Amino acid sequence: KGDQENFRLFLDLLEPGFFATSELLAASIRNKDNPLFIRRVKEDLKDFDGRPLFLPRYVETIPFDLGRESVPEKDLYNALSRYVKEQYNRALTRDKRRNVAFALVILQRRLASSTYALLRSLERRKKRLEDLLQSAVGQDGILPYPDFDTVEDMSEEERWRQEEIWETLSVAENRQELEREIRTLDGLIRQARAIIQSEGEVKLRHFQHALDDLNRQHPGAKILIFTEARDTLEYLEKRIREWGYSICTIHGGMRLEERVRAEGVFEHEVQVMVATEAAGEGINLQFCNLMINYDIPWNPNRLEQRMGRIHRYGQTREVFVFNLVATDTREGRVLMRLFGKLEEIRQALGSDKVFDVMGEVLYGKNLAQLLLEAAASARNMDEILAELDIEVDEDYIAQVKENLGESLASRYIDYTRIREMADRAREHRLIPEYTQAFFLKALEAAGGKYHERGGGFLTVDAIPFEVRRIAQEDDFQKRHGLLQRRYPTVAFDKELARWHAKAEFVSFGHPLFEAMLAWVERKLTGSLSRGAVFTDPDGRMDGVLLFYEGDVRDGLGQVAGCRLCALYADLATEDVRPTNPAILWDLAEGGEPSDGPPPDLEAIKQLALSTLLPTLAEYRECLQAERDRQAEIKEKYGIRSLEHLIIRLDGDLIDLYARRERGDKVDLPIHNKEEQKRTYEEALAELQRTVAQERSLTMGMPRFVGAVRVAPAPQVEAAMRSDPDIEQVGMTVTMDYEQEQGRVPEDVAAENLGFDVRSTDPATGQKRYIEVKARARVGAVALTQNEWFKAGRFGSDYYLYVVLNAATQPELYIIQDPSANLQPEERVEVRYLVPVSDIVGGGIAVNEYSNE
Repeated sequence: KGDQENFRLFLDLLEPGFFATSELLAASIRNKDNPLFIRRVKEDLKDFDGRPLFLPRYVETIPFDLGRESVPEKDLYNALSRYVKEQYNRALTRDKRRNVAFALVILQRRLASSTYALLRSLERRKKRLEDLLQSAVGQDGILPYPDFDTVEDMSEEERWRQEEIWETLSVAENRQELEREIRTLDGLIRQARAIIQSEGEVKLRHFQHALDDLNRQHPGAKILIFTEARDTLEYLEKRIREWGYSICTIHGGMRLEERVRAEGVFEHEVQVMVATEAAGEGINLQFCNLMINYDIPWNPNRLEQRMGRIHRYGQTREVFVFNLVATDTREGRVLMRLFGKLEEIRQALGSDKVFDVMGEVLYGKNLAQLLLEAAASARNMDEILAELDIEVDEDYIAQVKENLGESLASRYIDYTRIREMADRAREHRLIPEYTQAFFLKALEAAGGKYHERGGGFLTVDAIPFEVRRIAQEDDFQKRHGLLQRRYPTVAFDKELARWHAKAEFVSFGHPLFEAMLAWVERKLTGSLSRGAVFTDPDGRMDGVLLFYEGDVRDGLGQVAGCRLCALYADLATEDVRPTNPAILWDLAEGGEPSDGPPPDLEAIKQLALSTLLPTLAEYRECLQAERDRQAEIKEKYGIRSLEHLIIRLDGDLIDLYARRERGDKVDLPIHNKEEQKRTYEEALAELQRTVAQERSLTMGMPRFVGAVRVAPAPQVEAAMRSDPDIEQVGMTVTMDYEQEQGRVPEDVAAENLGFDVRSTDPATGQKRYIEVKARARVGAVALTQNEWFKAGRFGSDYYLYVVLNAATQPELYIIQDPSANLQPEERVEVRYLVPVSDIVGGGIAVNEYSNE
């Protein structure tokens, strides 16, 4: 909320003693090394290209005038206002509690929602008073007055029940007063029924016009309608259906699973949803971008919650929100002044974030109280409107920005660094094709059943008993949750699952995946240590792959990092070199090793240690650099803050000791200060010790995980047979071409990432991921399974560069997005063969590598 000291105290809860003064806090923000907090509202969020993640939101008011458009409705409003005002004044005279006043204003809120909602409230109120009249019992002491302050924290269903009690409260003290109030209610009920029977309610006409307009401008588009009252929801549902729209509803009387089901019906089956505030809680409707607020909640946070159902992450279109407001009612005038002022503030700020933080923008203004006072005629209308008549000048906007926390957060984001990190994460990410392949093989091995659904989805029909037994263990359920017996719709691709409401995204962390993983580890770990045979379809590898797990721990005994390392030992040369563990994906399962005695695994493992230990030491140095950076921040702020607090207490104690010598009774304050100082001194010593221990990283002895014997394929197809000299020609041609085009290429072939070259445009930061294939003359080329899957994941960022006639006159052909533009033949299990006709016919030929 813009309060530097509150912010400092909040951070002190997270890291006690780190920020003793606001100056230290300001320095951490100024130096961009505060590790704890950056404030962002969603309008500030951008992608790695600096484009907003949230498209604009437009909020428009649809005004209507009861007096000009419907005399009966204006008469009803005036009659109700007189009744509420009279009851309100009597309540203040007899009981000065504001919840009594609100109990009376409930009727005014119902009319602001719909005439039908008012009618239902009046009928309930009349029946209650008639029951009281029949029982001949006075009202006082019979009905408890509910606590208004707690109502906003109730669930919607609880709030409805509470308001139904409120709307029946009366201040009548005798039979005559009850009879007179019942006669008044009779008159109001007749007026409301006449308006509904005429089917000409002004607000309903404007609503139908707005609904039809939206349907004409956006044919078939989803439209979300919000109302506060369940009576209004039922009324609108009936009328909208009569107008020919398909419709569903969500309200607080539904269980969560029913709401989720209704969300799916809205997305896939109907055009319109009418919802109460329950749809503002935990329901995601970003497939819809059109909203009408049939009534306006008095709590400003609820208005933003409504908008947040559609203006949220995943929304791909601009959002349009329409508010229906009667301009000639007392509460309507307050809302019109509010929306007008918010629009003025929005234009001055240049952002629609005003709706996200309305309470902070209108600091010091209690909107609900202003609306209550307006509805009950408790104050002069000019006084109420004057409270919202804010002068939106430079000082006010500066205060708004302060309230939005802008001064407390660094506005600077190094998008270049973040994008670089994201690109590297993308390159190394385990793609879903592999998690899916692992899961399905494990499920089949365990005796489970599944079937394909199409579109990348499948159904898990049966989960083996042994797997379900693992999932029933207490520790498993605490970590991962409950395992279902069947999963109708499963996706291993996160992007695919995101847009399908009923799909389960299955990967690491999901109970189904974790249960299968646990089963594999328990049943098949022995196979890893015994080893297995794989075949290299390219015919180049004849050796052993060794897998080790290495971890680095700090002085506290905590794991600072863990890495899986792979080493390849060539049997012919006895050379051992590090390699990417993902190389296993490019090998075919099974095969026959060459004739001769089996390799001595223990001797190979001893030979590999001289390569493994430097690899892990390099990893430890990377972790050490980050630990040193964190330690410097803790020393810079934590230790300095604690030292500052101790010095300040020393000063306080010196003053107290002097006062005690003068005879003042200050033994208790001295004791408290000394205890506080001792606590800070212990915290300082502990922090210094902890920082030193966190900085001290040691590498444990690597744990052998498993071995794979890699045998060369006995017969290698021409397309997969490689010649190091020809391959080098292909790389040289590619690197030269990229440099001529102004890009900066890196040779990353040794990392086995699924591409050979990472080429970056220095002007835009855009990257090309290039797989290079070269042929001495003219012929087909083969892509590994990893290369083909990466091509599919990277899409238009992935390129296949093929160099033909590399031995004589190299010709470069470029195919962008090969997974979409080529139809390879899968000749070998882990190779995709691309015929030369596709390369020449589908690629872009480059002459002398100078232009495309």
